[in-house]
Amino acid sequence: MSQINKLKILNDPIYGFITIPNTLVYDLIQHPYFQRLRRISQMGMSYLVYPGAHHTRFHHALGCMHLMQKAVQTLRFKGVEISTDEETALYIAILLHDIGHGPFSHAMEHSIVEDVHHEEISQLFMNQLNEEFDGKLSLAIKIFKGDYHRKFMLQLISSQLDMDRLDYLKRDSFYSGVAEGNINSERLIQMMNVENDVLVIEEKGIYSVEKFLVARRLMYWQAYLHKTSVVAELILTKILKRAKEFTQKGIILQASEPLQYFMQHKISLEDFNADILNRFALLDDFDIVSAIKSWQFHEDYVLSTLSGMIINRDLLKIQMMEEKVDKTQLSELKSRYMNQYQLSEKEAEYFVFKGKLKNQAYNKSSEPIHILKKDRTIEDVVEASDQLHLKALSKPVTKYFICFPKVLLES
Repeated sequence: MSQINKLKILNDPIYGFITIPNTLVYDLIQHPYFQRLRRISQMGMSYLVYPGAHHTRFHHALGCMHLMQKAVQTLRFKGVEISTDEETALYIAILLHDIGHGPFSHAMEHSIVEDVHHEEISQLFMNQLNEEFDGKLSLAIKIFKGDYHRKFMLQLISSQLDMDRLDYLKRDSFYSGVAEGNINSERLIQMMNVENDVLVIEEKGIYSVEKFLVARRLMYWQAYLHKTSVVAELILTKILKRAKEFTQKGIILQASEPLQYFMQHKISLEDFNADILNRFALLDDFDIVSAIKSWQFHEDYVLSTLSGMIINRDLLKIQMMEEKVDKTQLSELKSRYMNQYQLSEKEAEYFVFKGKLKNQAYNKSSEPIHILKKDRTIEDVVEASDQLHLKALSKPVTKYFICFPKVLLES
């Protein structure tokens, strides 16, 4: 196959045309591990709130790579030396940064495998691909892990102002229709520079950074932490928890082979080998949806009721509050539901529970967003800005909630 065929152009509704820069990147995109991302939704269960939010991780990863191309172009123009190898490594690292996401992205992060973060699975996928591609991903992996001596390269992939955030805010805002999240990613990239091996934003870009941080805060409350998305994701994890309980007792539920496997076995990070990784690579949103579609008719009250809630979007009631949930209110709701439906306390806990949400648009304790002043000094954006609200944005905000079936409102 001639190389020309591999330099494809893709059409993206946000940036227009995205070009695939070289044959190695093309081959990685074509790999089944990466193609799987077409079947993983970017915003989990948010489509139950915003019907347009059906875009995928595949879409997002390509968008990130496109922005990385813009960033390399901008930095080179400003005299930052980036070799061809480093350039390709940056494209690969950002392209694969989310390859370890499970079905419905964050919604089921700890449900399918026990306490394994998607970043760790991304790392495993990268290592496996590196073997298949004869070590051509070694530099990308080094940058991704933060082991490369040029630290600003990691900041482009993972920091408080990286290509990942620049793409997902703009993309999620576009597909959900939440206009408040729309940021000017092109301008932010134009303002980037490198000073003493640190990624900085030139002072004249400070308002764009402020807008970015405000947009991030609004997207979290309006989209990612929208109470309906939150309750839907919690129901989803509870469905899987119930299904795992049955499967581990030897009761076989209707589900695809890969899903059966992860319900039967407790998989921790240490257990991951090439075989388990390949099984994980066969899992996507479709396995979960088709399982839930059949489980809504299961004889178990908990499994069928919860599954029906997701399929028919008839969810639990969720009430948000500023203070911690009152334990007596929780147990009173629980006992009312137990009596009404003759359930055990353990069963009722699937329907009546509490939790909390935390949102922090800017984290002062992790690596700051650096502003390069006119006199070449570097300052944290919170200090450099004349906006008092940036200090407020760096304080974590916690909200508490309680979930219970709607029938309890009527009775």
